[in-house]
Amino acid sequence: MNLDNCPRCGKLFAKGLRDVCPACVREIDKEYEKCANYLRENRGASITELSEETEVSIKQITKFIREGRISLMDAPNLSYPCESCGVLIQSNNLCDSCRKRLINASKNLFDEPAQTQAKKLSEEQIKEVYKGINQYKDRT
Repeated sequence: MNLDNCPRCGKLFAKGLRDVCPACVREIDKEYEKCANYLRENRGASITELSEETEVSIKQITKFIREGRISLMDAPNLSYPCESCGVLIQSNNLCDSCRKRLINASKNLFDEPAQTQAKKLSEEQIKEVYKGINQYKDRT
């Protein structure tokens, strides 16, 4: 049996299919129901309004959207923050400008031999590429 501490409440639980304890799963389901009910009555709500009215964190609402539990088709004004800069978006994980910046930095990194390229790229550009790669790994 694989024991772990719940990242949400800190209680010890037997880790299975979920990453949180059963009590937190029930709490998350209640939060989802609050959000779904609010959106049924207020289709034009923004993520900030939804969070304030339901007392569910923007982070949790974003997770519901990414899991497909909340559909953006049914809520046209609902958007969530870009994982890199925080600009509100309605699809993917990164906004267009962050995605372009990451693509350009990775192209520059991998187009030329590593030794030559490392000399040309600034330390900031290299950090940006690895930051994007790490964010992608964290999601999977």
